[in-house]
Amino acid sequence: MKVAIITDQHFGARKNSKLFHDYFLKFYNNVFFPTLEEHGITTVVDMGDTFDSRKGIDFSALSWAKNNYYDRLNEMGVKVHTIVGNHTAYYKNTNQVNAVDLLLREYDNVTVYSEPTEVMLGKLLTLFIPWINQENEERTLKLIEKTTCLCAMGHLELQGFRVNNQIVMEHGLESKLFGKFTRVFSGHYHTRSNNGTVFYLGNPYELYWNDLNDTRGFTIFDTETLEHTPVNNPYRMFYSIYYEDTNYQTFDTREYENKIVRVIVRKKTDLKKFEKFIDKLYASNIAELKVVENFQIQENEEFEAFESEDTLSILNRYVEEAEIELDKSIVQKLISEVYQEACELV
Repeated sequence: MKVAIITDQHFGARKNSKLFHDYFLKFYNNVFFPTLEEHGITTVVDMGDTFDSRKGIDFSALSWAKNNYYDRLNEMGVKVHTIVGNHTAYYKNTNQVNAVDLLLREYDNVTVYSEPTEVMLGKLLTLFIPWINQENEERTLKLIEKTTCLCAMGHLELQGFRVNNQIVMEHGLESKLFGKFTRVFSGHYHTRSNNGTVFYLGNPYELYWNDLNDTRGFTIFDTETLEHTPVNNPYRMFYSIYYEDTNYQTFDTREYENKIVRVIVRKKTDLKKFEKFIDKLYASNIAELKVVENFQIQENEEFEAFESEDTLSILNRYVEEAEIELDKSIVQKLISEVYQEACELV
């Protein structure tokens, strides 16, 4: 039996941005649903963070999710197993009040898991592990210890895996706790990484600048062979363009329609030609444009920010190279959290 695994969909992201929901829809209409139909997949495992905000839901975001995702899965006869993640649990110390349970009760094909549960996927007994917190940690670890499941799927915060292209998580549970399993699949971190047993599958699409050039998508899992195959999302939202006196007349801007773009200036000897280059980008119905010409950190003349780096990369490397007595991984995690919260305000 083949099932689809998808995680960290974050419906309602970026303050319920229409731009991003339109971008999401291209993935679902042109990649996700056609792949389910092509492979005859009738079971989807959602490993958490289905909705973006744990504190509330914008009604238009909920309507979008139902009209474009849940209604269609229901019409296709697809069973959805939904695991509670940290973004869908209202409280930080318990999963009992959560968005997916409260918002999706009308769907008979959707089952929500707020507690660790053994579930049959085809003939494979699989352990579903929702977000581990103060209230359920003891029960979860006991079930992990005694279960006979070969496979686990959940929303885990484990050490040693990439949070994104810039940060490797140095806190959380140790992956050796899951050493008994043949396969462990997890959401939570949005980028793909693995240690041979534990696989972070990554989210379906780009949400922030630190997702640039990081392949996204979902996964097809064979419950009989335990083989898993990534299905990549070909659509991007973020683009970097390097300007080096680039000829605006021959530069093709069609790819950047409804995209978020930054122009990194390497060489600009003719201001008028550069302005015409920028005007051409705007004329292509670009969604958002930022021009980067230089970057300086006045407090430390020895630190050099590279033009190819995004903001989060620069900040994390600055912390890494700084002579401070604090735990740098904690500082970097805080910076990442503040950065993502700031992105959600714009």
